[in-house]
Amino acid sequence: MKLFDKKTAQALLTALVFALALLFLYSAWRAIITFLFAIFFAYLLEAPVSRLQILLKGSRPAAIAVVYLALIIGLGVAFALVGEQVIQQGQKLMEQAPEWAQRLNSGDIIQQLGAKHGWSKATIERFSSFFEAHRGDLATAAQNLIFHAVRSIQSMWWLLLVPILAIFFLKDGQQLGQRFINSIEDVRVRSLVAEILGKMNLMVGHYIRVQITLAGLAIVVITFVLWIMRVPYSFALGPAAGALEFIPVVGPAVGGLIVLAVALLAGYNHLFWLLIFLLIWRGIQDYVTSPRIMGTTLELHPLTVLFGVLAGGEVAGVIGVFLSIPVLATLRILWHAWLLQRKTATKKVTLAEDLGRS
Repeated sequence: MKLFDKKTAQALLTALVFALALLFLYSAWRAIITFLFAIFFAYLLEAPVSRLQILLKGSRPAAIAVVYLALIIGLGVAFALVGEQVIQQGQKLMEQAPEWAQRLNSGDIIQQLGAKHGWSKATIERFSSFFEAHRGDLATAAQNLIFHAVRSIQSMWWLLLVPILAIFFLKDGQQLGQRFINSIEDVRVRSLVAEILGKMNLMVGHYIRVQITLAGLAIVVITFVLWIMRVPYSFALGPAAGALEFIPVVGPAVGGLIVLAVALLAGYNHLFWLLIFLLIWRGIQDYVTSPRIMGTTLELHPLTVLFGVLAGGEVAGVIGVFLSIPVLATLRILWHAWLLQRKTATKKVTLAEDLGRS
C-alpha cells in the first residue's frame, strides 16, 4: 500500500511551495517593498516621460533625464522656500511632544486648557475623570505611536533607492512587460495577460498620479490656511496632514485629528474656526476636487481601505500604510479581470452547448 497517492503528493507539494513563497516574502519584505515603491514611482512619472519622449523624437533616456531634472529643481525650490521652517518646526514639535505627554498623563494640562478656554468646573472635572480612568491606556498608546513612528523614520534610508530603481523601470519597463507577454505560449492566455497589464498600466498609473495630486494640493492649502490662522507648528502640521491625504478615508481623518490635537495642546485659541476649516476642506476634497480629478476609475470601499491600511501597518509600519492602497488597487484590477474572463468563458461554453443541441 502506497503511503501517498499522486493527488496527495501534488497537494503536499503545492502547500510546501506556497509555504516557502510566504517565507520568502516575509524574509525579503524590505526589498520587495522597495521595488514596489520604485514601480509606483515609475507609474507617477510615466505620463510626463511619455509626452517628453514624443517631443524629443523618441529619445526615452533623454525624456527621463529631463523629468528627473525638473523634479530635482522643483524639490530644491520648495525646500528653499519652506524647507527650513518645516524642519525647525518639526524638530520643535518632536521636542515638545514628551512634555505634552507628561503633562497630559499628570492631568495638569486639562486644568490649564480649561482655565485658558473658559471651561466650566464640571467640564474640567469630566475631562479629568476621563483621563484619570484611561491614563494607562493613553500613555501606552502614545508611547507605541512614537516608538513605531521613530522606528519607521530611522529605517527609511532604503527609500533613497526608489528613484534610482524607478529609472530602470521607466527605461525598460515596457520591454520587460512585452517579453513576459511573449513568453506565454497559449494565445488566449497571452491576450488576457496583455489586456490585464494594459489596464493595470492605465488605471494604477492614473490612481497614483491623482492621489499624489490631491495630497500635494492638500499640503499647499492646509499649510497656507494654518499659517494664515496662526496655528502653532503650521509648517509641520500642514505637510503631515496633506501627505496623509494619499490614504483615502483613513488618512484625512487622522490628519485632521493630529492638527486639532496639536493645536489644542499648544493652547491655540480659535479651535472652533480651525474645525470649521477642516470640515469645509474635507467637503471640497470629497465632493468637488476628488470626483473631478479621480472620476470613477478606481473606487475602493471604505472597509477595504481600512483593512488595507491596518494590514499594511502591521506588515511594514508607516511605509506599509502608504503602500497598501496602490496594492489594493492592483488586486482589484486583477480580480475584475479574472471575473470578466470567467464570465466570458462561461458564455462560450453555454453557446457551444446550445449549438451542440441544435
